Amino acid sequence: MKLLHRDISEKNGSGVVNLIAEEAEDMWHAYNLVAVGDSVRSTTIRKVQSESATGSSTSSRVRTTLTLSVESTDLDTAACVLRVKGRNIQENQYVRMGAYHTLDLELNRKFSLRKECWDVVALDRLDVACDPARTADVAVVIMQEGLAHVCLVTSSMTVVKTKIEMNIPRKRRGHCEQHDKALLRFYDAIMQGILRHIRFDVVKCVLVASPGFVKEQCCDYMFAQAIKTDNRTFIENKAKFLQVHSSSGHKHSIKEVLSDPAVAVKLADTKAAAEVRALDAFYAMLQNEPNRAFYGMKHVEAANEQNAIEILLITDDLFRSSEIETRRRYVSLVESVKDSSGEVRIFSSLHVSGEQLCQLSGVAAILRFPLPDIGDDDESDED
Repeated sequence: MKLLHRDISEKNGSGVVNLIAEEAEDMWHAYNLVAVGDSVRSTTIRKVQSESATGSSTSSRVRTTLTLSVESTDLDTAACVLRVKGRNIQENQYVRMGAYHTLDLELNRKFSLRKECWDVVALDRLDVACDPARTADVAVVIMQEGLAHVCLVTSSMTVVKTKIEMNIPRKRRGHCEQHDKALLRFYDAIMQGILRHIRFDVVKCVLVASPGFVKEQCCDYMFAQAIKTDNRTFIENKAKFLQVHSSSGHKHSIKEVLSDPAVAVKLADTKAAAEVRALDAFYAMLQNEPNRAFYGMKHVEAANEQNAIEILLITDDLFRSSEIETRRRYVSLVESVKDSSGEVRIFSSLHVSGEQLCQLSGVAAILRFPLPDIGDDDESDED
């Protein structure tokens, strides 16, 4: 998602952002950002009928810009289109005030989103959507002599953060110094690119791929330099680097790298897999220590009142409730858990783990300590 403009008040949280969805995954983020009561502005095609002086009528299709007060949203995952339905709230020569219309938000089409209050969940979603580095579990450094790409791989796209090109002189009999010096400069540029663009607190694995022995020589250089300069970032994350063969240093070879069986094992520790493990941990806790695992809004809120929540599991569709007060209730729960140093995992309702969590009311919690008093309350949870 490309953020073109952001104007959000620090006092009351109201404001507007201008965005362009660039990938299929961005439409899912937009679906979670646009809520009932927001206003959305974008271009659309409108059928207009005009009547001539003789009484004959003609119809034509015109492109115009509308601002709608959102009443409903619908995501078409097959066509990759977010349909926003609502009433027109700004003067327009083709659409009268208060008239219903549907905006189709498509890939690479600019739109503006205004909210009366950008809450913490919406702001987090905006940051994640506009910063691929926050969600990229895998980094790939693919290279050959003189050419390297430092990339971040998310669930649906590959982002090239930097491209490094250098002229490497050929080896000549008895004259290898220029070649070796150029290679060291090349490896140093790759090292600087990794430090500048890869967040090791997010990335679980860094794949270093090349044909021949370029990857081994590059890794040897980087870790030798890290020890020499006491670069703790490289030293502490050495285990995350995995050397893989590729046929070239061009971006298209990344697909070949990711399909390597050895890589598949290493990539088991990704964000999606972490969510599945969190849900498995909840089920295990529910079976072994039921007083430390609760689901349903009433029980989870009761646990939160005692600052007992260690991990909160919640699905993103709860934040799309048409009732503003209901949305605020869930947002308040997330903020409160974060304030008490708890971990919040927001599950996608389109993933298998999210569907399973929806069957448990969409909200569950693993507690720091047992609360038998809550478990003894067998009243049905209307929420």
